[in-house]
Amino acid sequence: MGEARLATGSKPAKPDFPGVDLDGVYTVPKDYEYLKKLREKVEEAEKIVIVGGGFIALEVGDEIRKLGKDVTLVVRSRLLRSSFDPEFSKMVEERLREVGINVVYGQVERFLGNGKVEKVKLLDGSEIPADLVILSTGYKPNVDLAVKAGLKVTRYGIWTDEYMRTSHPDIFAVGDCVEHRDFFTGKPYGLMLASTATFEARIAGANLFKLQIVRENKRTIGAYSTHVAGLTLAAAGLTEEAARKEGFEVIVGRASGPDRHPAKFPDTSMVTVKLIFSRDRGAILGAQIAGGKSVGEMINILALAIQKRLTASELYTMQIATHPLLTASPIGYQILKAAEDALAKLRT
Repeated sequence: MGEARLATGSKPAKPDFPGVDLDGVYTVPKDYEYLKKLREKVEEAEKIVIVGGGFIALEVGDEIRKLGKDVTLVVRSRLLRSSFDPEFSKMVEERLREVGINVVYGQVERFLGNGKVEKVKLLDGSEIPADLVILSTGYKPNVDLAVKAGLKVTRYGIWTDEYMRTSHPDIFAVGDCVEHRDFFTGKPYGLMLASTATFEARIAGANLFKLQIVRENKRTIGAYSTHVAGLTLAAAGLTEEAARKEGFEVIVGRASGPDRHPAKFPDTSMVTVKLIFSRDRGAILGAQIAGGKSVGEMINILALAIQKRLTASELYTMQIATHPLLTASPIGYQILKAAEDALAKLRT
């Protein structure tokens, strides 16, 4: 047979709460017709409850809020927990509340209604009125075709080697449907990002067509960005919590400041940077940033720094371009300042 590539994506993980099949309870699949219908139902509703605290939940909630709807997020733990440390979760929660989105902490027990959802009941007994519910409780890899083809599949998706080949040497797989391996630990896990999917597609494409240079996937970092309620958040690599859990002894560098200079420019935003380094050799393990839209590109610098295992010293001596209308000042550039903060702690 000829060579083939699988990119079957992911599908919503729908929890089995009692009442989940009531009319008015929706998920967020990658299905245009379904989402078109959901948009129509959203416009008809007034009170909308979104279950989940991840990127999709926040982004969908913010867009619905712009339509003038009453939006409530039901969050089991804290916002964006897998990608950000608590101080960033608090930052985004405060911003959501400022723009009128309700954030409720608790676990769903069931959905109530007579044929159509009317309330969301939580385990603590409280009830939240709802004309419509959107479930954003995660996604699972779409491995149906891979299973039918007899490929090796794990709980995280289709198994692939470093060249993105599956257990069949002539079949490659990329994206949400595949198992990923953590950059630092090598442990398998699930990751569903368009940027990661295209990275893997570049590797698979080169190897599929036997280009001169064989490309390898040297494990996955995971780089995220989002923009909700006027706040841009981005992260790459390990959080401080995750790094400590994996046994790393860490040093954290922090810096905050305006992303223009002088700060009086009208489109200036405050940017907060957190960098996580290993204490033993000072290599960067992770990064988190919050602020204006410049954050979206700043995280890409740090994702590459993580990939190349740069140290705090190397980041501090990084040569940069600055401009008053485009960046922080050359003496206040937040990545350099956070690296400097970490270096001071490494010396103690």
